[in-house]
Amino acid sequence: MRILGFELGRAKAQTLSPVNGAGGWLGTIRESFSGAWQRSVSIDSQRDILAFSAVFTCVTIIASDIAKLRIKLVEEDAAGICTEVARGSPFLPVLRKQNRYQTRIKFIEQWIVSKLLYGNAYALKERDARGIVTTLYILDAKRVTPLVAEDGGVYYQLAQDALSGLPEQVTVPASEIIHDTMVSLWHPLIGVSPIYACGVSATMGKRIQSNSTKFFDNMSRPSGMLSAPGTITDETAARLKAAWEDNFGGNNVGRLAVLGDGLKYEAMTIPAQEAQLIEQLKWTIEDVARCFHVPLYKLGGAAPPSASIESLNQGYYSDCLQALIESAELCLDEGLALPTGYYTEFDLGGLIRMDTAARYDAKNKAVAGGWMSPNEARAGENYKPVTGGDSPYLQQQNYSLAALAKRDAKDDPFGTASKPEPAMPAPPTPAPDAPPVPVPAAANDKATLAEAAAMLAEVFIKGLEDAPA
Repeated sequence: MRILGFELGRAKAQTLSPVNGAGGWLGTIRESFSGAWQRSVSIDSQRDILAFSAVFTCVTIIASDIAKLRIKLVEEDAAGICTEVARGSPFLPVLRKQNRYQTRIKFIEQWIVSKLLYGNAYALKERDARGIVTTLYILDAKRVTPLVAEDGGVYYQLAQDALSGLPEQVTVPASEIIHDTMVSLWHPLIGVSPIYACGVSATMGKRIQSNSTKFFDNMSRPSGMLSAPGTITDETAARLKAAWEDNFGGNNVGRLAVLGDGLKYEAMTIPAQEAQLIEQLKWTIEDVARCFHVPLYKLGGAAPPSASIESLNQGYYSDCLQALIESAELCLDEGLALPTGYYTEFDLGGLIRMDTAARYDAKNKAVAGGWMSPNEARAGENYKPVTGGDSPYLQQQNYSLAALAKRDAKDDPFGTASKPEPAMPAPPTPAPDAPPVPVPAAANDKATLAEAAAMLAEVFIKGLEDAPA
């Protein structure tokens, strides 16, 4: 059978065993304490946990921040310098448009969301006649089961998915699946979602919000009890309870009650200030952010004092995004079977696109330092090159390390030792056949200017007479 350009034949006659825990963290019953499940004290469902704002914010902000980074195909030359492949490569189309119904941003978003929620992201490949991957489909992680054969081969059992072109359940080899996992705590093929660690906190925060909603629906009045000074029968207690709920419960909360025969109403719910409601809710948000490695200021908390946007983004990238980005790049490199020297790379410039001051300051320092040419800096800001801007520049007084090393190798590299006065050059000797030229008297002699002129004229005439015809 041929599906998505790949010929699916029957596997060898061997047993394919499903991996324990496949299908995400939701397939395992987890308890906050022993016996909690029997007492209906358990973690909320996925839909309810995602309704908690901290979980929703962490998942969506990570996925959207990575999705906005453009995927580049780069080639590494013999010198180890990587340049972007702009056109002509058969691997470019699938990096720009992964499938028929998703943009690149939505494809990456779904990839990261699946990985964060279930610990695993699965992408099914579709090939052309050349065997090159032309389409990628993100699969529902709950409907994919990794299988391991007796010889160690890895396969994946895929449930029916019409959107991804699977008309029926099939089993495909690992070569047709890109599998990106979170940290694998128990099995190499099964990643563990951060919700495994913060599910209890998320459930607690959701319950706090639900209880607060019920409290304010009751006009901020706590629940309580009616007490009588003496003993009453069960029938009387049931009648008073029903009458109280009918007249003063639901939409009738806040109506005036008239009590007799010593009846007394006493509140039973712990007030919010005694239960430290705000502190508990704040702690659940911090715990969720800690498990997703998201800085708390991204969830509305205060940013660190005297921290620049660049340093905040660098910390957010290093602690939260870098591992996810690097993992996705490696999965694409191997999944697309790129030739040696070709790599995929997310354009990290999108993280600081709005921080104009930081970008300009970095490029100014790079150009002034002489390792980036003006045209390279202009290209990074989408400006056309200018004449004379293709070469890096340095100031004239800068010297190379080799030149400084030669200077320092001298006995007196800085020329601080005293030097002898240079000898005065001897006066030039006149030619033997040339008459000596009389020197005019100094200005302080008594000879007049007329005598000096006569002497010069006599010498001039003598020279003409002696000159050969």
